[in-house]
Amino acid sequence: MSAFGYRKPADLPATIAVFPLNGAILFPRGELPLNIFEPRYLNMIDDALRADRMIGMIQHPGPRALSDVGTIGKISSFSETEDGRYLITLSGVCRFRVAKELQVSTPYRQALVDYEPFARDFENPRSANIDREKLRHALQNYVDTHGYQADWSAVDNAPPEALVNTVATICPFDAPAKQALLEAPTVNERCAALIALLEMGAGARDTGPLQ
Repeated sequence: MSAFGYRKPADLPATIAVFPLNGAILFPRGELPLNIFEPRYLNMIDDALRADRMIGMIQHPGPRALSDVGTIGKISSFSETEDGRYLITLSGVCRFRVAKELQVSTPYRQALVDYEPFARDFENPRSANIDREKLRHALQNYVDTHGYQADWSAVDNAPPEALVNTVATICPFDAPAKQALLEAPTVNERCAALIALLEMGAGARDTGPLQ
């Protein structure tokens, strides 16, 4: 069972609002904080809150293009600032493949999506057998190279999937690398790809933040 009790692809809406944002990826059972300020996306959140509280996160490789794969998430926390921004947390449910973008009257984009290729996202991989020692070593070299800091107690105690997805989310990799991590079929394969990216990144300084 996935987050919020969804059990299968048919439990999720086939037509969804999509939020194209490069560098921001959401994994099943992961969380993504977002600061919403553009009017069209404020409208999108308003509509989602009035309905099922679900939106799709997706990257966009071109001005109008959407990546093939994104993740549908549910708004799990919401607050409004004095200047009218929305601060939300989106909790990941399942990845999807874009079937087609729809012609709509809303100011935000919508797409028809297919969850079937990612039906395994509804299974919680509690026993993922990642190479934790190799991942920790690669992460240690990466943060040392770039002058970042890490909570090593949290790294050592996090469940395998949460560890891999959190590191993949917060590290400032470029958009194609982020997309490759998102599309990795299993947690173990994502971990292997993440280790490779960390090892490559340890050889060159990066000005992006590791939060």
